[in-house]
Amino acid sequence: MEGGKDAGDGFLIEIRWHGRGGQGAVTAAEILAHAAINQGWYAQASPSFGPERRGAPVLAFNRLDKEPIGIRSEVYEPDVVIVIDPNLLWMVNVLDGLKNGGALIINTRKSLNEIRGELGVNCRLAVIDARKIALEILRVPIVNTTMLGAAVRVIGLVDLHYVLDSVRERFGKAGDVNAKAVTRGFNEVTIGEQVE
Repeated sequence: MEGGKDAGDGFLIEIRWHGRGGQGAVTAAEILAHAAINQGWYAQASPSFGPERRGAPVLAFNRLDKEPIGIRSEVYEPDVVIVIDPNLLWMVNVLDGLKNGGALIINTRKSLNEIRGELGVNCRLAVIDARKIALEILRVPIVNTTMLGAAVRVIGLVDLHYVLDSVRERFGKAGDVNAKAVTRGFNEVTIGEQVE
């Protein structure tokens, strides 16, 4: 992760995305895996659905490694947790299993200090008003590509240009505008350090 592990060490990074049906968490995880593979990593993306309806809580998972990945289960002890829908902070335990030294990335208008105070977290924390960016660029409050950009910056393992290429490939005609959302997410995320 940014300022953390060396990407050449051949270790496993596990990521858990929290969103709702229709918000694009699964798509963001798939794009991240695709970009990582294009960069030369081994990568997985997988979804986990509750009641299959729009708006229901959804989990998506990534695993990234320099070695082949044999694990196929959900991610129970993530290195990184990404929260696309901030209302889920009060509905599910997004911190469940987060590794010591792990990172939490939240779509919120609140500051690092406000979130730290409300959640009582001492992990590495990153915040971004992804909804504002999505409305400005995409004209709809779909934040998955903005959050993908923030995640790429915080995780620090997959080069941004591979992600932008994957976004353009995935979204076709809407690729360039979604690539702008990724880039703004990458540039505008506010990252705090772990509090001891």
